[in-house]
Amino acid sequence: MAGILYLVATPIGNLEDMTFRAVRILKEVDLIAAEDTRNSIKLLNHFDIKKQMTSYHEFNRFDKAEVLIDHLEAGENIALITDAGTPGISDPGEVLVSMCVDRGITVVPVPGAVAGINALIASGQSTGKFCFEGFISQDKKERKETLERISREERTMIIYEAPHRLTKTLEVLAETLGLQRSLTICKELTKKHETFIKTTLGEALDIYKNEEPRGEYVLIIAGKPVEEIQQEKNALWQDITVEEHLQKYLDEGMSKKDAAKQVAADRGLPKRDVYAISIKMGE
Repeated sequence: MAGILYLVATPIGNLEDMTFRAVRILKEVDLIAAEDTRNSIKLLNHFDIKKQMTSYHEFNRFDKAEVLIDHLEAGENIALITDAGTPGISDPGEVLVSMCVDRGITVVPVPGAVAGINALIASGQSTGKFCFEGFISQDKKERKETLERISREERTMIIYEAPHRLTKTLEVLAETLGLQRSLTICKELTKKHETFIKTTLGEALDIYKNEEPRGEYVLIIAGKPVEEIQQEKNALWQDITVEEHLQKYLDEGMSKKDAAKQVAADRGLPKRDVYAISIKMGE
Protein backbone atom coordinates (compact mmCIF):
# COMPACT_ATOMS: atom_id res chain seq x y z
CA MET A 1 0.00 0.00 0.00
CA ALA A 2 1.37 3.42 -0.99
CA GLY A 3 2.27 6.00 1.58
CA ILE A 4 0.83 9.49 1.98
CA LEU A 5 2.26 12.80 0.87
CA TYR A 6 1.56 15.45 3.50
CA LEU A 7 1.72 19.12 2.47
CA VAL A 8 2.73 20.74 5.74
CA ALA A 9 2.43 24.50 6.12
CA THR A 10 5.14 26.14 8.21
CA PRO A 11 5.32 29.65 9.73
CA ILE A 12 6.07 32.59 7.46
CA GLY A 13 7.87 34.42 10.24
CA ASN A 14 6.32 33.88 13.65
CA LEU A 15 7.10 30.41 15.01
CA GLU A 16 3.97 30.55 17.17
CA ASP A 17 1.96 30.01 13.96
CA MET A 18 3.16 26.39 13.75
CA THR A 19 0.16 24.12 14.40
CA PHE A 20 0.07 21.16 16.77
CA ARG A 21 -0.93 18.96 13.85
CA ALA A 22 2.01 20.12 11.73
CA VAL A 23 4.47 19.25 14.52
CA ARG A 24 2.88 15.82 15.00
CA ILE A 25 2.92 14.98 11.29
CA LEU A 26 6.56 16.01 10.93
CA LYS A 27 7.46 13.76 13.85
CA GLU A 28 5.52 10.80 12.45
CA VAL A 29 6.49 10.71 8.77
CA ASP A 30 9.36 8.63 7.41
CA LEU A 31 10.95 11.46 5.45
CA ILE A 32 10.75 15.25 5.16
CA ALA A 33 11.30 16.85 1.75
CA ALA A 34 12.40 20.46 2.27
CA GLU A 35 13.05 23.32 -0.13
CA ASP A 36 16.24 24.23 1.76
CA THR A 37 17.38 21.72 4.38
CA ARG A 38 19.78 24.28 5.90
CA ASN A 39 16.88 26.59 6.59
CA SER A 40 14.40 23.92 7.65
CA ILE A 41 16.76 22.30 10.19
CA LYS A 42 16.32 25.42 12.35
CA LEU A 43 12.56 24.85 12.40
CA LEU A 44 12.91 21.15 13.17
CA ASN A 45 15.39 21.81 15.98
CA HIS A 46 13.07 24.40 17.52
CA PHE A 47 10.27 21.85 17.77
CA ASP A 48 12.59 18.96 18.64
CA ILE A 49 11.76 17.09 15.43
CA LYS A 50 14.40 14.50 14.60
CA LYS A 51 13.67 13.18 11.12
CA GLN A 52 15.68 12.54 7.99
CA MET A 53 15.44 15.36 5.46
CA THR A 54 16.06 15.49 1.74
CA SER A 55 16.15 18.50 -0.56
CA TYR A 56 13.37 19.16 -3.05
CA HIS A 57 13.63 22.47 -4.87
CA GLU A 58 13.18 24.30 -8.18
CA PHE A 59 16.27 22.80 -9.81
CA ASN A 60 15.57 19.13 -9.06
CA ARG A 61 11.76 19.20 -8.99
CA PHE A 62 11.23 16.66 -11.79
CA ASP A 63 14.00 14.13 -11.15
CA LYS A 64 13.64 14.26 -7.37
CA ALA A 65 9.87 13.92 -7.63
CA GLU A 66 10.39 10.49 -9.20
CA VAL A 67 12.66 9.51 -6.31
CA LEU A 68 10.13 10.68 -3.74
CA ILE A 69 7.32 8.85 -5.51
CA ASP A 70 9.40 5.64 -5.34
CA HIS A 71 9.51 6.10 -1.56
CA LEU A 72 5.77 6.73 -1.42
CA GLU A 73 4.96 3.71 -3.57
CA ALA A 74 7.13 1.64 -1.22
CA GLY A 75 4.77 2.60 1.60
CA GLU A 76 6.69 5.46 3.19
CA ASN A 77 4.93 8.64 4.33
CA ILE A 78 6.55 11.92 3.29
CA ALA A 79 6.01 15.50 4.49
CA LEU A 80 6.71 18.29 2.01
CA ILE A 81 7.64 21.66 3.46
CA THR A 82 8.74 24.92 1.90
CA ASP A 83 11.01 27.58 3.38
CA ALA A 84 7.97 29.40 4.75
CA GLY A 85 4.22 29.07 4.36
CA THR A 86 2.21 26.51 2.44
CA PRO A 87 3.96 24.23 -0.08
CA GLY A 88 2.60 24.00 -3.60
CA ILE A 89 1.92 27.73 -4.00
CA SER A 90 4.42 29.37 -6.36
CA ASP A 91 6.97 26.65 -5.58
CA PRO A 92 8.07 23.26 -6.99
CA GLY A 93 5.66 21.35 -4.75
CA GLU A 94 3.07 21.80 -7.49
CA VAL A 95 4.99 19.33 -9.68
CA LEU A 96 5.21 16.62 -7.01
CA VAL A 97 1.55 16.97 -6.08
CA SER A 98 0.43 16.69 -9.70
CA MET A 99 2.51 13.56 -10.24
CA CYS A 100 1.19 11.96 -7.04
CA VAL A 101 -2.43 12.66 -7.95
CA ASP A 102 -1.88 11.20 -11.44
CA ARG A 103 -0.49 8.01 -9.89
CA GLY A 104 -3.22 7.63 -7.32
CA ILE A 105 -1.06 8.50 -4.31
CA THR A 106 -2.97 10.16 -1.47
CA VAL A 107 -2.12 13.82 -0.88
CA VAL A 108 -3.15 15.37 2.45
CA PRO A 109 -2.93 19.13 3.15
CA VAL A 110 -1.96 20.20 6.66
CA PRO A 111 -3.20 23.82 6.79
CA GLY A 112 -1.32 26.79 8.12
CA ALA A 113 0.05 30.17 7.13
CA VAL A 114 -0.34 31.50 3.57
CA ALA A 115 1.26 34.90 2.98
CA GLY A 116 -1.14 35.93 0.22
CA ILE A 117 -4.31 35.23 2.20
CA ASN A 118 -2.99 36.86 5.38
CA ALA A 119 -2.06 39.94 3.36
CA LEU A 120 -5.46 40.03 1.62
CA ILE A 121 -7.60 39.89 4.75
CA ALA A 122 -5.70 42.74 6.42
CA SER A 123 -5.26 44.86 3.29
CA GLY A 124 -8.46 46.89 3.36
CA GLN A 125 -9.08 45.91 -0.28
CA SER A 126 -12.15 44.01 -1.48
CA THR A 127 -12.02 40.31 -0.52
CA GLY A 128 -15.26 39.14 -2.16
CA LYS A 129 -13.51 38.01 -5.34
CA PHE A 130 -9.77 37.74 -5.80
CA CYS A 131 -7.11 36.01 -7.88
CA PHE A 132 -3.56 34.90 -7.14
CA GLU A 133 -0.86 35.95 -9.60
CA GLY A 134 2.19 34.91 -7.57
CA PHE A 135 5.47 36.32 -8.89
CA ILE A 136 5.24 38.19 -12.20
CA SER A 137 7.52 36.43 -14.70
CA GLN A 138 10.84 38.05 -15.60
CA ASP A 139 10.59 36.60 -19.13
CA LYS A 140 9.66 39.51 -21.42
CA LYS A 141 7.01 37.63 -23.40
CA GLU A 142 5.33 36.06 -20.36
CA ARG A 143 5.53 39.34 -18.46
CA LYS A 144 3.81 41.19 -21.32
CA GLU A 145 1.04 38.57 -21.50
CA THR A 146 0.52 38.75 -17.73
CA LEU A 147 0.32 42.53 -17.71
CA GLU A 148 -2.17 42.53 -20.60
CA ARG A 149 -4.34 40.05 -18.71
CA ILE A 150 -4.30 41.84 -15.36
CA SER A 151 -5.08 45.14 -17.09
CA ARG A 152 -8.57 43.66 -17.63
CA GLU A 153 -8.85 41.93 -14.24
CA GLU A 154 -11.88 42.99 -12.19
CA ARG A 155 -10.99 40.96 -9.07
CA THR A 156 -8.55 41.95 -6.33
CA MET A 157 -5.08 40.65 -7.26
CA ILE A 158 -2.45 39.06 -5.01
CA ILE A 159 1.12 39.46 -6.25
CA TYR A 160 4.36 38.37 -4.59
CA GLU A 161 7.61 40.26 -5.09
CA ALA A 162 11.20 40.20 -3.86
CA PRO A 163 12.70 43.45 -2.51
CA HIS A 164 15.28 43.88 -5.27
CA ARG A 165 12.53 43.79 -7.94
CA LEU A 166 9.82 45.71 -6.10
CA THR A 167 10.43 49.16 -7.59
CA LYS A 168 10.57 47.86 -11.17
CA THR A 169 7.39 45.86 -10.64
CA LEU A 170 5.59 48.91 -9.23
CA GLU A 171 6.70 50.88 -12.29
CA VAL A 172 5.31 48.40 -14.82
CA LEU A 173 2.10 47.99 -12.82
CA ALA A 174 1.64 51.77 -12.74
CA GLU A 175 2.16 51.92 -16.51
CA THR A 176 -0.39 49.14 -17.00
CA LEU A 177 -3.04 49.94 -14.38
CA GLY A 178 -2.57 53.67 -13.89
CA LEU A 179 -1.06 55.77 -11.11
CA GLN A 180 -4.38 56.02 -9.24
CA ARG A 181 -5.03 52.28 -8.89
CA SER A 182 -5.41 51.37 -5.23
CA LEU A 183 -3.10 48.82 -3.65
CA THR A 184 -1.89 47.71 -0.25
CA ILE A 185 1.80 47.00 0.24
CA CYS A 186 2.27 44.23 2.79
CA LYS A 187 5.71 43.29 4.05
CA GLU A 188 7.37 41.17 6.74
CA LEU A 189 4.09 39.41 7.52
CA THR A 190 3.84 38.00 11.08
CA LYS A 191 7.30 39.37 11.89
CA LYS A 192 8.36 42.19 14.22
CA HIS A 193 8.26 44.85 11.49
CA GLU A 194 5.04 43.70 9.82
CA THR A 195 3.66 46.59 7.76
CA PHE A 196 0.52 47.32 5.74
CA ILE A 197 0.41 50.47 3.60
CA LYS A 198 -2.81 51.19 1.72
CA THR A 199 -1.99 53.66 -1.04
CA THR A 200 -1.95 54.05 -4.84
CA LEU A 201 0.58 52.84 -7.38
CA GLY A 202 1.70 56.42 -7.96
CA GLU A 203 2.22 57.12 -4.26
CA ALA A 204 3.97 53.76 -3.83
CA LEU A 205 6.55 54.78 -6.43
CA ASP A 206 7.17 57.99 -4.48
CA ILE A 207 7.66 56.01 -1.27
CA TYR A 208 10.37 53.82 -2.76
CA LYS A 209 12.22 56.69 -4.39
CA ASN A 210 13.65 57.46 -0.97
CA GLU A 211 13.30 54.12 0.79
CA GLU A 212 15.18 50.95 -0.04
CA PRO A 213 12.81 47.94 -0.17
CA ARG A 214 13.59 45.37 2.51
CA GLY A 215 11.94 42.04 3.32
CA GLU A 216 9.44 39.97 1.37
CA TYR A 217 6.48 41.78 -0.17
CA VAL A 218 2.89 40.92 -1.02
CA LEU A 219 1.01 43.43 -3.16
CA ILE A 220 -2.78 43.46 -2.88
CA ILE A 221 -4.07 45.38 -5.89
CA ALA A 222 -7.64 46.52 -6.46
CA GLY A 223 -9.35 45.17 -9.55
CA LYS A 224 -10.46 47.36 -12.42
CA PRO A 225 -12.98 49.95 -11.12
CA VAL A 226 -16.60 49.46 -12.19
CA GLU A 227 -16.74 53.05 -13.46
CA GLU A 228 -13.74 52.48 -15.72
CA ILE A 229 -15.25 49.28 -17.09
CA GLN A 230 -18.49 51.08 -17.88
CA GLN A 231 -16.63 53.94 -19.56
CA GLU A 232 -14.80 51.48 -21.81
CA LYS A 233 -18.06 49.74 -22.68
CA ASN A 234 -19.66 53.06 -23.50
CA ALA A 235 -16.72 54.01 -25.72
CA LEU A 236 -17.27 50.92 -27.85
CA TRP A 237 -20.66 52.23 -28.95
CA GLN A 238 -19.94 55.94 -29.32
CA ASP A 239 -19.68 55.74 -33.09
CA ILE A 240 -23.16 54.27 -33.63
CA THR A 241 -26.63 55.41 -32.63
CA VAL A 242 -28.88 53.58 -30.18
CA GLU A 243 -31.02 52.53 -33.15
CA GLU A 244 -28.02 51.06 -34.98
CA HIS A 245 -26.94 49.34 -31.78
CA LEU A 246 -30.41 47.79 -31.40
CA GLN A 247 -30.48 46.72 -35.05
CA LYS A 248 -27.17 44.91 -34.58
CA TYR A 249 -28.67 42.65 -31.93
CA LEU A 250 -31.98 42.27 -33.81
CA ASP A 251 -30.03 41.10 -36.88
CA GLU A 252 -28.35 38.50 -34.65
CA GLY A 253 -31.77 37.06 -33.83
CA MET A 254 -32.53 38.71 -30.49
CA SER A 255 -36.06 39.73 -29.58
CA LYS A 256 -36.76 43.45 -29.14
CA LYS A 257 -36.97 42.99 -25.40
CA ASP A 258 -33.64 41.17 -25.16
CA ALA A 259 -31.95 43.55 -27.60
CA ALA A 260 -33.13 46.54 -25.58
CA LYS A 261 -31.91 44.93 -22.36
CA GLN A 262 -28.48 44.27 -23.85
CA VAL A 263 -28.14 47.74 -25.37
CA ALA A 264 -29.11 49.30 -22.04
CA ALA A 265 -26.42 47.26 -20.31
CA ASP A 266 -23.82 48.10 -22.98
CA ARG A 267 -24.45 51.82 -22.84
CA GLY A 268 -25.44 52.25 -19.20
CA LEU A 269 -28.89 53.53 -20.15
CA PRO A 270 -32.31 52.86 -18.54
CA LYS A 271 -33.91 49.75 -20.07
CA ARG A 272 -37.29 51.48 -20.33
CA ASP A 273 -35.86 54.25 -22.52
CA VAL A 274 -34.05 51.84 -24.84
CA TYR A 275 -37.12 49.63 -25.17
CA ALA A 276 -39.22 52.68 -26.10
CA ILE A 277 -36.75 53.44 -28.90
CA SER A 278 -36.98 49.82 -30.13
CA ILE A 279 -40.79 50.10 -30.31
CA LYS A 280 -40.57 53.30 -32.37
CA MET A 281 -38.19 51.55 -34.77
CA GLY A 282 -40.95 49.13 -35.71
CA GLU A 283 -43.54 51.79 -36.38
